[in-house]
Amino acid sequence: MAKKLEGKIAVITGATSGMALATAKLFVEEGAYVFITGRRQEQLDAAVKEIGKNVTGVQGDVGNLADLDRLYETVKAEKDHVDILYASAGFGEFNIPLGGITEANFDSTFNVNVRGTLFTGSEGAPIDAGRRLDHHDRLDRQHERFPGLQRL
Repeated sequence: MAKKLEGKIAVITGATSGMALATAKLFVEEGAYVFITGRRQEQLDAAVKEIGKNVTGVQGDVGNLADLDRLYETVKAEKDHVDILYASAGFGEFNIPLGGITEANFDSTFNVNVRGTLFTGSEGAPIDAGRRLDHHDRLDRQHERFPGLQRL
């Protein structure tokens, strides 16, 4: 019986623990090759070992465009395309009272949870083009995919 994801290539961000790690393991069981990311190399190495096969770990922070570029350069060099993208990296600082939130807290949270999620998708979209899109190209590409999207 054929596996559901046989021959598929997946990128899963933040896959060193939790749902993303469980998803990476399931995808491999179903026949996919997965590229996983994580900010801390030690945890990334442990996740790769736990998954066991058909996996490449790429250390990086999804809030950093250079790290996303390196991720997709690795994917392109090793597998040439992406079939499945699971943007799961995220975090929160829940122990800070509302009046104690600093600009640095806000920036770090939004860099990963918003900026990282957005650019994980848009950086991976042109993987076949072999070039990095500038900001306006990213917006134009999103508009092509989602015609209802309006540029403000």
